[in-house]
Amino acid sequence: MPSVQANTMTSDPDKIIQAIRWLYRPALFLVCLIPFALLAWRTIEGDLGANPVEYITRYTGDWSLRFLMITLALTPLRMLTGIGKLLRFRRMLGLFAFFYVCLHFSTYVWLDRELDLSTVITDVIKRPYITVGFTAFLLLIPMAITSTNKMIKRLGRNWAKLHKAIYIIGALGVLHYLWLVKADVREPIIYAVILIVLLGFRAVKQRRALKH
Repeated sequence: MPSVQANTMTSDPDKIIQAIRWLYRPALFLVCLIPFALLAWRTIEGDLGANPVEYITRYTGDWSLRFLMITLALTPLRMLTGIGKLLRFRRMLGLFAFFYVCLHFSTYVWLDRELDLSTVITDVIKRPYITVGFTAFLLLIPMAITSTNKMIKRLGRNWAKLHKAIYIIGALGVLHYLWLVKADVREPIIYAVILIVLLGFRAVKQRRALKH
């Protein structure tokens, strides 16, 4: 009897841990939707300021960059903490970055330019900050499309090469923000510093790995 009780006591914590692990992804998914839910609530309440289109554009752009930075931060965090399971969330966070980029771009095309594609094309050609932003958006599309398990298996090693474009996308996103802001450049500079630190950390780790 004591042995049966002991087995029951040890199995219960295991079940609890497994249940908590199962909740990680749904919980993270809901957390990532909070910015969108807040934006939807403010839209319904009419609490978007004097220029709603500009507010939505800036808001979705900010969250696009934040999710890009968080996605890029997972690998350094894994290296520092040794928690390899952190990388399991990288795909979801990257897709949410794409989701907010789509909202950002849709706001510009639909609400700002009122679906006038000729004006959009002119902006892409003549306005450098829109050019780099649009380039980042285009680079994100194949990454989002190839984020399924089937595509990962199909592409093999080429999948990892393709998804290294995230570094370029991060740089283009920061540059897009920097060129967009006309006066106060403190926020884009903060993003630039974060990006440099994240990429610099990776570069140092790779150099040390090659030496060993």
